[in-house]
Amino acid sequence: MSEDLTKQDIADLTEAEAIEELRRLADLLTAAEAAYYRDDAPVLDDASYDAAKRRNAAIEGRFPHLKRVDSPSDRVGAAPDSGFGKIRHSVRMLSLDNVFSDEELGDFVRSVRSYLGLAEDAPLAFTAEPKIDGLSLSIRYENGHLVQAATRGDGSVGEDVTANARTITDIPSTLTDAPEVLEVRGEVYMSHADFAALNARATAEGGKVFANPRNAAAGSLRQLDPEVTAQRPLRFFAYAWGALSAPLAETQANSIARLAAMGFVVNPLTITAETTEDLLRHYSNIEARRATLGYDIDGVVYKVNDLTLQRRLGFRSTTPRWATAHKFPAELAWTRLEGIDIQVGRTGALSPVARLTPVTVGGVVVSNATLHNEDYIAGRDSTGQEIREGRDIREGDWVQVYRAGDVIPKIADVDLSQRQEDAEPYPFPTECPVCGSAAIREDGDSVRRCTGGLICPAQAVEKLKHFVSRQAFDIEGLGAKLVEEFYIDGWIREPAEIFTLEDRFGPGQIQQLKNREGWGDTSARNLFAAIRDKRQIPLARLIFALGIRHVGETTAGLLARHFGTWEALVAAIDAARSAADAHQRVLAAELAERRQAADEGRRAQLKQTRDAVWSGISPEAQEAWTSLTEIDGIGAQAAGSLVASFAQEAERASINRLLALLTVEPAETKAAANSPVAGKTVVFTGSLETMTRAEAKARAEALGAKVSGSVSARTDLVVAGPGAGSKAKKAAELGIEILDEAGWHALVGEA
Repeated sequence: MSEDLTKQDIADLTEAEAIEELRRLADLLTAAEAAYYRDDAPVLDDASYDAAKRRNAAIEGRFPHLKRVDSPSDRVGAAPDSGFGKIRHSVRMLSLDNVFSDEELGDFVRSVRSYLGLAEDAPLAFTAEPKIDGLSLSIRYENGHLVQAATRGDGSVGEDVTANARTITDIPSTLTDAPEVLEVRGEVYMSHADFAALNARATAEGGKVFANPRNAAAGSLRQLDPEVTAQRPLRFFAYAWGALSAPLAETQANSIARLAAMGFVVNPLTITAETTEDLLRHYSNIEARRATLGYDIDGVVYKVNDLTLQRRLGFRSTTPRWATAHKFPAELAWTRLEGIDIQVGRTGALSPVARLTPVTVGGVVVSNATLHNEDYIAGRDSTGQEIREGRDIREGDWVQVYRAGDVIPKIADVDLSQRQEDAEPYPFPTECPVCGSAAIREDGDSVRRCTGGLICPAQAVEKLKHFVSRQAFDIEGLGAKLVEEFYIDGWIREPAEIFTLEDRFGPGQIQQLKNREGWGDTSARNLFAAIRDKRQIPLARLIFALGIRHVGETTAGLLARHFGTWEALVAAIDAARSAADAHQRVLAAELAERRQAADEGRRAQLKQTRDAVWSGISPEAQEAWTSLTEIDGIGAQAAGSLVASFAQEAERASINRLLALLTVEPAETKAAANSPVAGKTVVFTGSLETMTRAEAKARAEALGAKVSGSVSARTDLVVAGPGAGSKAKKAAELGIEILDEAGWHALVGEA
């Protein structure tokens, strides 16, 4: 039931809701990663963190064009602490993707087979091992001697904890029969018995008591004084490797056995399995023994056993394709829904939030839960059909809270037997609770929105918070809380006023800023300096910072790369205005048509309407509209929102005031060095024989090419395998270069 609710929620999201949710998840996960990896003081339990990353990935999967520049999907760990020296990993330390059900494990195995082009009955073995809940560590040996040890950090750069690692008895100082260069990777952890003894000793001495073994292990390894680490009972399981001067073995299992022979401790519950059923049986076996293992685990890790296949599968941006973690389930809890509050976002969306009697769910105290939209509260979908058996949610209800599918808890169920007799259906507001403007709901939208625009304080503040967020202007010292305070004080009401703040608070008036609690001359001058540093901004960041509906980080990046300069983008937007209006009129006509019984006469009338609308649009406007909508990853919805925003007089004036104070850096085209296909648009068609479609796409993108699913005048190259049909024919008609697979491999320098 809970998993279905998670999928239903994501399926119901509008683009606007997705943008807001991706922003919230990015902020939350950034803070959680810093607290977990850097500060050893987690603010989220593991299930909640996994759920947040999973939800983020699921939303990105449904709305790939909304993926943020700072997406948590592209990030590993957190930046190293400044108190330690830094070590750059010669091979990045990546995280693992997760699965949470038997079905998802089956999907993972099928995806591996599909990527490799393996038939369902072809042999494919995996290893399965407990996922230790500790701190990742990489240990480098040269000529058999331990020379350095580093935490994972952000995956590329970790903290130098060499002296501390030498104090852990499970980590050998010297090795025999080892490659000249060997980086052993594994998990530092603390057993339950040692953790209890450590806390008992700390209590007796009046010292720090740790919340759990993972925190204790991380805090102990990351001590600046190695003598403190030496007094802590740390242990180490080896399970992987980084840089190697020579292979350990041909399989994952034999490589781990080789590490064990060198003197490393490896987990005895690691097995090799040939089928999904065998993997699931081992998962159930480990889950049943979890409480008796004597150390914390939070799932089971599966890895493709054949290392040649691992190399073929390769990596995504932060995770390997050949491995995944099967996580243990989280928890449910019941509590009272005390009230429903309405929050107003930067796009005017009215978001209902359940105010709960605090309850512990999965080790975290929960006092709020998302209620998504008015249909979710009323127990119906956007068409008016009842969902969840019509169990509308009312204030005072006894509700079940669920967290595994989302870091922000959700209401999973309502106990109608405990509903109060005087409970009334919740009347969703039709006016903005902040500014009193009408809150309307457009056709096909599940969200009601405030129409107040910039006159609505809630929208204005949220837009400003978005503007200064990390993925936008990222002004050091000017965070969301300070922006809200400055807005209330009347100091900043629109983005341009951020860059006039110093002029308005010159030397004679800086005392006003210094008089704020926690501020002094240095902090005030640092803020002004940070603002000055951001007067020069990359084009993609500027586009995203404007907070235009449906224009997320990914869309902003696509627009920047396509148009190159702010002037070119604005010219296209202005030129496309009449065409965008025409598109909206045609959409309205099509919507009206769908509401009526379709017949040939009405369809003909719709075509006449469409032709009449577009006949009045100049070729220049149509070309400008096409230049926006045909960008791979950008559709008519985002393009229309962009044009509509620039067409609003007040909004445009605000943007112009901002641009007068900035220098916008043109976009740079990312291209692989010396790549013959960098910047080109490539289409793969037909039955590829020497590579799967996924391998071909991944390789082309790694070389700087854009891979498209359709052939157009903008296509540069078509790679056609046997059975290529209409796409190859269209390419020939357009005079586009066509290569077979051998030609493609020769072009990109592959045997």
